[in-house]
Amino acid sequence: MNFWDNFRILDIIDIVLVATLFYYIYKLVKGTVAIRILAGIIVVAFIAWLTDLLKMEMLSTILGQFIGVGIIALIVVFQPEIRKFLLMIGSTNLKKSGLFKTLHFMRGEDLRDTDLEAILKACENMAATKTGALIVIKRTTNLDFIKSTGDQMDIEVNRPIIESIFYKNATLHDGAVIIEGNRITATRAILPVSNERTIPLRFGLRHRAALGVTEKTDAVALVVSEETGEISYMRNGEFALYESTQDLINMIHQDLS
Repeated sequence: MNFWDNFRILDIIDIVLVATLFYYIYKLVKGTVAIRILAGIIVVAFIAWLTDLLKMEMLSTILGQFIGVGIIALIVVFQPEIRKFLLMIGSTNLKKSGLFKTLHFMRGEDLRDTDLEAILKACENMAATKTGALIVIKRTTNLDFIKSTGDQMDIEVNRPIIESIFYKNATLHDGAVIIEGNRITATRAILPVSNERTIPLRFGLRHRAALGVTEKTDAVALVVSEETGEISYMRNGEFALYESTQDLINMIHQDLS
């Protein structure tokens, strides 16, 4: 029987989906310790297959038992990557569907009202004076567990307020500012710090905290470096590159839409 006689269009779709899945898995673990663990798992699986083929029953049984409980171990070991993968699917792809737009009223605040121009102007002014800042903008994930670590606020977003919060001698400048909709809802918030080993050494604790919160939630974050005055933008646990302030504004608008 000819192979092509049983080949369907669904088989092509199946291959494309599997290739896409493996691509995103590789993208998530590339450059991390997880890629070495993944390579080790592949080696163990190959050895298990080889011992079974060669009828090496004792070793095959031991490796079979190891692989049998390995799924639980994989969930524990790859927990950060699994969380990031599911978050990427839920916050990036599904959020743009018509269903999420229909249910937009359930969010409690309209992200499109966020005054990004005021936020970015404040960041530019602080960058000029090398004033460190860390700003987190909520998307869909609830940030109450982060807000509870800081001081609760309810202030409309505007440039002078943001600059005064991060003024070097101000009592509120430590920690992160949380913005929901067009309201500043918390200051001095403590963020989870990323354990990613590939972050360049020139980036400090603010950048690690910004990456950490974007790894564990779908929020986006802006960091003004106290050392260089550089403005960094983080989303999905990664640095997002941009060419100009307007480019950055458009990028954040797109992420919040």
